[in-house]
Amino acid sequence: MADTLYCYHCRTYHPREEMRQIDTKGGKRWRCIKSIEATKRSVAEREAFGRQMTAINKAEAQSKARILNGQH
Repeated sequence: MADTLYCYHCRTYHPREEMRQIDTKGGKRWRCIKSIEATKRSVAEREAFGRQMTAINKAEAQSKARILNGQH
């Protein structure tokens, strides 16, 4: 994963070229361009993006849980 960075917004790894370092209250953090562009859209579009990311993260967590519990 040397060529990838963790996006604190969508909680996944992305290729370095898809990431930008931004200043936050807590310091500098890496964020993917896709999530940065999503903030420039309407509230409804941002909420839809958030729901999409939540669904992806939930599915990934459930998949990992099944694997850890020995269920494939």
